Amino acid sequence: MGAPHLSVLLKEVVAAFEGMCITTFVDGTLGAGGHATALLQAHPEITQYIGIDQDPTALAIASARLELWKDQCRFVHANFSDIATVLAERQVASCDGILLDLGVSSMQLDTAERGFSINNPGPLDMRMNPNRTLTAAEIVNTWSERELAYLFRNYGEEKRWRQAASAIAKARQHQPLTTTQELVNLLYPILKDPRSSKGIHPLTLVFQALRIAVNEELDVLESTLKHAIDLLSPGGRLAVISFHSLEDRIVKQCFAYFASDKESTRGIAGVFKDKQPLLKMITRKPAMPSTEECAINPRARSARLRVVEKVGIEPQT
Repeated sequence: MGAPHLSVLLKEVVAAFEGMCITTFVDGTLGAGGHATALLQAHPEITQYIGIDQDPTALAIASARLELWKDQCRFVHANFSDIATVLAERQVASCDGILLDLGVSSMQLDTAERGFSINNPGPLDMRMNPNRTLTAAEIVNTWSERELAYLFRNYGEEKRWRQAASAIAKARQHQPLTTTQELVNLLYPILKDPRSSKGIHPLTLVFQALRIAVNEELDVLESTLKHAIDLLSPGGRLAVISFHSLEDRIVKQCFAYFASDKESTRGIAGVFKDKQPLLKMITRKPAMPSTEECAINPRARSARLRVVEKVGIEPQT
């Protein structure tokens, strides 16, 4: 079957694991299996490819796409935050490579009834895992104006966060907002900036904030990164694709901390103490999509790939 979307930074992801001998690989966000296909082709030595995704539709598509490697692949319906549990249940102590793609896939964005799309009218849903209970509609219609303002400011970095929250609070007094189109119709006149030439829809940041809140994306990211680092074998690599500054900042700071040989002791005269680095930076600066990739897939334009390698810990003498 044809791929329902284009995998972002595909060549760069394959290059991140080039030259490695990989036995066990964990794909924390399997999606439609685009990255998995390329990695399995590049590494025929893989004996176990564990693909995790919280979207059952994605798992079904990926399993069909990866039929050629059915003996090596294990498909798991879970959130990548459960990576440690998933591996423990399969008696996998460590792995040689881990990939986390933090973006929303095109098949989710283009499926109107999932509620992710600004341009395709659908219910205010935005759940990546349909088994979750919290929806965007519940947030929009029940959270206080103050909570909405905080959400749009901190999770969306929307400059007009006050105006957006106020407009929603007033509108829902007359009737609930239940569809993406209703939200767009309400906020478009408020958030539209005639001076902007970036070609980004005015509601992009509001939709981002709602999606992050519904799926608790930032809350689990930092702990997931730490679990992933723990699960890497010495010499194993972790690659993370982020799509906005909030995610990338968490990834960057986490990697920098575990790659540093110093640790701040704030409050004690600004002294730094020595510590054992756990990671080596493979990408000093994040890899970004080429102009050609952005032309083919505009949704890739904000993608950033950071890669680290776990170093062996020398025994204390």
